[in-house]
Amino acid sequence: MTPKLDNRVSDARNSGTRRSFLYLIHRNMSVSLGAGLLIFIGLTALFAPLLFTVDPTTLNPIARLRAPSREVWFGSDMYGRDIYSRTVYGCQVSLMVGLSVATLSVGIGLVIGLVAGYLRWLDAIVMRIMDGIMAIPGILLAIALLALAGASLGTVILAITVPEIPRVVRLVRGVVLGIREEPYIEAAISLGTRTPKLLVRHVLPNIVAPLIVQGTYVCASAIILEAILSFLGAGIPPETPSWGNIMAEGRTYFQIAPWIIFFPGLYLAITVLGVNVLGDGLRDTLDPRLARRF
Repeated sequence: MTPKLDNRVSDARNSGTRRSFLYLIHRNMSVSLGAGLLIFIGLTALFAPLLFTVDPTTLNPIARLRAPSREVWFGSDMYGRDIYSRTVYGCQVSLMVGLSVATLSVGIGLVIGLVAGYLRWLDAIVMRIMDGIMAIPGILLAIALLALAGASLGTVILAITVPEIPRVVRLVRGVVLGIREEPYIEAAISLGTRTPKLLVRHVLPNIVAPLIVQGTYVCASAIILEAILSFLGAGIPPETPSWGNIMAEGRTYFQIAPWIIFFPGLYLAITVLGVNVLGDGLRDTLDPRLARRF
């Protein structure tokens, strides 16, 4: 086969694979629904200043505890701040936390899991450390780290990332343990393929699909954990408009001003629902055994 013909065949296969993948996504309603919800939240966060918002930190005591109306769409809180503006700007904080935690935990967990799963002598040491981290409840570990480092957006991301890394490591390690005994891995070793090249070229492609799905669940978990930490007063500083902070400040006035908690809680539920639905759809699409149903 000539090089040109070989390239054409390869391009045709790649094009067919892309079309098949897009077709499966189009047929899978979970992916479409989850992606649609996340696009809505993402656009809200991106264009927050253009969505008829005001400064979310502006105090207006005269307008305190106003019910939703044409002037204040989501009502106002006990300091007269616009709940609509604070909720919209809270999208930026939640998405930043979720995406940052998912990226960091997946990246770090991938490297550790690859090494631990392939190098037998290192496996026991690494996994005992991961088991020790998983033995501590994630929220308690996050609170402890925040107490040591102080509350800020960066420390919140770091504090949530640490408990999520062992889960990614266990997933990657499990996949690697099943792959390293395959005949093509043994053939590559017999041909003298070096370990880094072997991991990148032959092992890593088999981990991408489950890792993407795991990343969506980590993102949803991080968004919820950030809201819990902020609600408990241990997360994002109170002056920063995050959904957890808004709900924490409004819990005292819940009986007379339920809108303070309702609207940020609704946005939180929509975001987490979108991430989880997208993760379920990607799992069904990327798993060859499940993809046959569509």
